[in-house]
Amino acid sequence: MRLKACVIALLCILFSPTTKAQVLVTTTLPDTITNWERTNTIGLDLNQVAFVNWNVGGNNSVAGIAKGHFIRKYSKKYLNWNNELILKYGLNRQEGQGTRKTDDQIELNSTFGYRTDTVSNWYYGAKYNFKTQFANGYNYPNTTEEISGPFSPAYIFLGIGSEYIRKDLGFNLYMSPLTAKTTIVTDNRLADQGAFGVPAATYDADGNLLTHGKNVRTEVGILITNQYKHQIFTNIMLDNRFTFYTDYINNFGNIDVDWQMQLDLTVNQYVKANVGMHMIYDDDIKNKVEKDGVQVTEGPRIQLKQMLGVGLSYTF
Repeated sequence: MRLKACVIALLCILFSPTTKAQVLVTTTLPDTITNWERTNTIGLDLNQVAFVNWNVGGNNSVAGIAKGHFIRKYSKKYLNWNNELILKYGLNRQEGQGTRKTDDQIELNSTFGYRTDTVSNWYYGAKYNFKTQFANGYNYPNTTEEISGPFSPAYIFLGIGSEYIRKDLGFNLYMSPLTAKTTIVTDNRLADQGAFGVPAATYDADGNLLTHGKNVRTEVGILITNQYKHQIFTNIMLDNRFTFYTDYINNFGNIDVDWQMQLDLTVNQYVKANVGMHMIYDDDIKNKVEKDGVQVTEGPRIQLKQMLGVGLSYTF
């Protein structure tokens, strides 16, 4: 009887209306949704040649190029904001010649676009571009008088226009009828020479300096830029870019051209090869050559650089 009474009492407690049950509810917050796309790539291309009793001759050499490419993209409905930072610096050391610079680039691009609907590929846009270099450049073998340097020159483009973007094709075209181009030459010796188009120093009939050259020159003109980045074959990426600029006031129709084309060939996650070319024509950049130990300034020339590299690359 005592056991029966205990069971009845326990059931009354469990099913009593005053009994409260506790339920543990666990919630998980959804992942944060971001409209930013971030890509960081760093790499190092190396090349080395060594000879021992090599009867056809040759000089020992070692070369390397350090590279960084950082991208920040923001996209949301009507807004599109692309930012890109490109860094390159390369050195070559060859037996009997010492160390020479092979590549030097600092470039920052930022393009902001706004469209009126979510269907159109056309954006109202504003573009900022900055270019300069890390170290002095020389017309080798002359290493006493630099022909360029950090902020000598530096170029700044700032303008408004429109941009056509096709993300599915890796294609964009930016056109601006109103872009200010600022050329900066902080090296006073180069500024006095009128290098890179800044106003040169003035002298009297006896060759005495009257006024130093200007360190800054500003132009206003038309800017057109294009980039086509697309995987054309398995593990082969094509990156083709060009820039056209002409000034309204000084020699309108005389077009400055900057064209870069590169093929990136992926071997595996960390090893990549690249083949590319870079062509520049700017009427304000005069060619300099060494003649009989004297640096002579000639007229503008097409500048052409060809690249072939194999090295390590890490993207995060």
